[in-house]
Amino acid sequence: MDRTKIDLWVGVFVALGVVALLGLAMKVGNLTSGKIGETYSVTAAFENVGSLKPHAPVKSAGVAVGRVDSIAFNSKTYEAVVTIKIDKRYSFPKDTFANIYTAGLLGEQYVGLEAGGDEEALKNGDKIAKTQDAVVLEKMISQFLFSKASETDKDVKSSSQNTSEVKPAETKSTELGDAPF
Repeated sequence: MDRTKIDLWVGVFVALGVVALLGLAMKVGNLTSGKIGETYSVTAAFENVGSLKPHAPVKSAGVAVGRVDSIAFNSKTYEAVVTIKIDKRYSFPKDTFANIYTAGLLGEQYVGLEAGGDEEALKNGDKIAKTQDAVVLEKMISQFLFSKASETDKDVKSSSQNTSEVKPAETKSTELGDAPF
């Protein structure tokens, strides 16, 4: 094969690799998902949003029904206020739950909507009252370790109390010839 042809094929494969990396970066950055049509906005207040970001998907039953528009901090209630844009094709009851979930190996977070049973639907500008915060892995691990440490501390205290109540057993002295080796 001619040197020019080899250089051309190498260039083609390098270009394909760069395009694939750009596509992956856009997918991870959540920039490639489908566009939504006309929307209505609702808000939800969370004590902890974890690493939720604007443009994160809003899903219901695994279907993307909207996007996170913005995240702001309310300094009066000390909560994060998340503004969600939902496609007008989808209507949710007023008693809908908004939960923050984690998906995938990279820890992408999204808002999950679980419909309630109210007959009145959410409208533009409404607030979702029932929310569940993001699960923070570090907090769960520290709570687990703290509970294990307190259990161990209790076990040590109870075993020291039990040993103080037990009388020592009588010991026999044996001669060296009688001791098993």
